[in-house]
Amino acid sequence: MNSIHDMGGMHGFGPVEPETEEPVFHAPWEGRVMALYRAVGFLQLWSIDGARAMIESLSPETYLSASYYAKWLMGLERNLERTGMVGADELEAGRSLRPPKEHARPMTVADVASLKRGDFERPATVPARFKPADRVRTLNLNPMTHTRLPRYARDKQGVIEAVRGHHVFPDTAAIGAGESPQWLYTVVFSGRELWGAKADPTLSVSIEAFEPYLTPA
Repeated sequence: MNSIHDMGGMHGFGPVEPETEEPVFHAPWEGRVMALYRAVGFLQLWSIDGARAMIESLSPETYLSASYYAKWLMGLERNLERTGMVGADELEAGRSLRPPKEHARPMTVADVASLKRGDFERPATVPARFKPADRVRTLNLNPMTHTRLPRYARDKQGVIEAVRGHHVFPDTAAIGAGESPQWLYTVVFSGRELWGAKADPTLSVSIEAFEPYLTPA
């Protein structure tokens, strides 16, 4: 979706200043938010793309003023309310007001020990449309829902750098419309194609782009 989260190429936000020896968590509550995400994710009530989409739906004022894990927490609260896991009154009260929903298989200690990153690659049902060195153009998408094609790389010409396999399509997974697996490519663009004639001529940018985002150039 076109929202404030898609900040690539925007001006006026100042330099990125990495924190020296930055800790994983700046406060204990951030670690608890991470744990909550893992625990709720085990229930498979929504996809990782659904979690991203909910964070993207935050208002610009909230998004720009909130810290990283604060955004995670607000997105989690929205998804929990949307799926009926909690009520708005419970979020306001900060505690359960009704018995929790039961699930067929709640997380156990053994499950925690075996948690790992999700695998989103899926068997291909059709051959890849593009191959390395093919010239492509990205579509000028302006969806109302989640997409992984950044605004700065829309309607731009690039070259296929690599084929990355056949993966769950975030645009459909985010809205509960199925996995709809698609071929994924690395596409490289010149800096001048993205930023104009005054850009550094030695600069290039590579992005991961799904096949529905691309057309032959």
